[in-house]
Amino acid sequence: MKIGELAERTGLSAHTIRYYERIGLLPYATRTQARHRDYDASILAWIDVLGRLKTTGMRLRDMQAYARMRADPATVPERRALLARHRAAVSARIAELKACLAVLDDKIAAYGGSLSMTEIGHEYQDRRNQRAVRARKARIG
Repeated sequence: MKIGELAERTGLSAHTIRYYERIGLLPYATRTQARHRDYDASILAWIDVLGRLKTTGMRLRDMQAYARMRADPATVPERRALLARHRAAVSARIAELKACLAVLDDKIAAYGGSLSMTEIGHEYQDRRNQRAVRARKARIG
């Protein structure tokens, strides 16, 4: 498939696809007689993986390292370790976001009632204190 079709199917711009080739995230495409890039459909799955890694916040240099290693069966332990480290970071970020979501839920619920802003602040602090006490008791436990 030509670069335009690949761009359309992946949502990446042709410029981004060429950039990804240049920095080693994508393998260089074969060329047609007219010297146009010609991509195999199998590249779609790899681009999807790259998109997932990017969405989860993987650093570009780690994506490049993973891309360099992926063709070599001897690098399976290194690839696994890289992905495990990234997974741990993603998991920590999800936990952080869940905590933020709980605060937002509390605020939204509080605004749904007839509490004043002062009462809302105290109510939130009371819940935080209760959670802290429960966490301490669980640790001591």
